[in-house]
Amino acid sequence: MTTTTITDYLTSLDAPLREVGEKLRPVIEAALPDATGAMWHGHPVWGVGDKPGRNPICLVKGYSSYVTLGLWRGQEITDASGRLGAGARQMASVKLRTVDEIDPALFTDWLRQARDLEPR
Repeated sequence: MTTTTITDYLTSLDAPLREVGEKLRPVIEAALPDATGAMWHGHPVWGVGDKPGRNPICLVKGYSSYVTLGLWRGQEITDASGRLGAGARQMASVKLRTVDEIDPALFTDWLRQARDLEPR
């Protein structure tokens, strides 16, 4: 299914993953007030500049049993919790299966650190 908006994407996820995405979105948007969210390569991405893909900060991507919160430069930030897993290049992410796994304070810290790595 092709979705055209972040809302469409999140509502297309099966519960409880839809609930994870819907709870995660306001955490991202509050932590990144100057970022733009848009669909990019089939999933929601938030970035700075005129296009989210130009200076991407984070993504949300649903899979069959979890939702990933990915940070493009996540390997460059401090993660005392040890929850971020390293990915390709500078990417780091966390897999979320339930809303109980969302830690707004921790995720806000990650997102703000990631934002600070991008040009202002």
